[in-house]
Amino acid sequence: MNTLEEIKEQIKNNSILLYMKGNLNYPRCGFSDQASKIILKYTKKCKYIDVLKHSNIRRELPKFSNWPTFPQLWVHGKLIGGCSIIIKMSETGELKKILEKI
Repeated sequence: MNTLEEIKEQIKNNSILLYMKGNLNYPRCGFSDQASKIILKYTKKCKYIDVLKHSNIRRELPKFSNWPTFPQLWVHGKLIGGCSIIIKMSETGELKKILEKI
């Protein structure tokens, strides 16, 4: 399986997927830290992929998603966005509504 197929499978097979630096309990960058803390407030069903351990995904995902940075939150196969969007959606209550349905 090539990297693009692997990314598509990960997104397809996980209702909530966060591509991040580090893991949910030990983020390795400030943006991933903020994003994971917000997501974990609403759900524990989040799967993550540590892009620091998977350089092929770190290199290819931005091309596929047309989103250049990490973290990237995907819900039901759709890119929600990065840290600033996660924060904004949390502040408006929209993220809570989306994640609590899953």
